[in-house]
Amino acid sequence: MKDVLFIVGSESDKQAVQPGLDLMDEKKMSYDFKIYSAHRNLPELTKFLEENEANYKVIITAAGLSAALPGVVAAMVKKPVLGIPLISGSLAGVDALLSILQLPKGIPCATMGIGKQGVLNSIHLAERIINI
Repeated sequence: MKDVLFIVGSESDKQAVQPGLDLMDEKKMSYDFKIYSAHRNLPELTKFLEENEANYKVIITAAGLSAALPGVVAAMVKKPVLGIPLISGSLAGVDALLSILQLPKGIPCATMGIGKQGVLNSIHLAERIINI
């Protein structure tokens, strides 16, 4: 079982989350990095989570704009999900932050800060969850 499954919605998001991937490497955390969009390839995301959720301790998701990915993932799995709003669009990530914060009851998703500090704090929180 790996420590973390890290999912972003597009290839362009990888640069924004790279500091977190580097931090996991530093901490020797095991992880997989995947690109699945909640909008563009939902069937593939659903299939991957159904087949692989049990292989991870924590799931980290990052998305900008409408930030559907964290909520969609949190609705599908039982593992802890951490959502990172990425800086993008005219609202600079505030729209993504509110999308993750305002999930309906029963769909828990820990919401990180916008941008780099959120990326790094997601790794620190995942590590704490794993070490409980």
